[in-house]
Amino acid sequence: MKRLGILISGRGSNMEAIAGHIAAGSLDAEIAIVISNRPGARGLEIARQRGLPTVCIPSQGMDREAHDRLTFATLQNHQVDLVCLAGYMRLLSPWFIQQLPQRILNIHPSLLPAFPGLEAQRQAVEYGVKVTGCTVHFVDEHLDHGPIVAQTAIAVEDTDTPETLSARLLREEHRLYAEAIALVLSGRYRIEGRRVIRT
Repeated sequence: MKRLGILISGRGSNMEAIAGHIAAGSLDAEIAIVISNRPGARGLEIARQRGLPTVCIPSQGMDREAHDRLTFATLQNHQVDLVCLAGYMRLLSPWFIQQLPQRILNIHPSLLPAFPGLEAQRQAVEYGVKVTGCTVHFVDEHLDHGPIVAQTAIAVEDTDTPETLSARLLREEHRLYAEAIALVLSGRYRIEGRRVIRT
């Protein structure tokens, strides 16, 4: 069975959703380790309650690559096949990404390449777009940039706030991330340039 390493910084709702899909049998994988860079991350406690192995590697005051080397060593020790970023609020170093080519996924709450970076939902509301969504992509050395594995779109209502839009998007994220992970673990795709093509 393929082994996932999940990196979190906060509440870990996407981590919890992935664990839920595994428990329900809709995702054939196991969570080998949940790693947080923040000691107070609520997701660590949620993971422990689910019986998942957890590690905290505090990043505050650490050089990015030095922290990433510790994180990578932990992932290696747990024989992780695929790394899933789930609200991990830290840019990964080029060194880390080079160790795991096309083996790191991220989910972002916009239809990339629109609204990369922080507060994508607020950006969408303020820009006045009528449609937004979420994107699962491979991680490369640029922010919210790698080849797109899956996307889903939702309407932005006139009454939406960043908070109401975030809540609706989160439900879509929880579904889409599991589907994208299943596709990547199956190996039934190829990458041509930026395009991820199902095979």
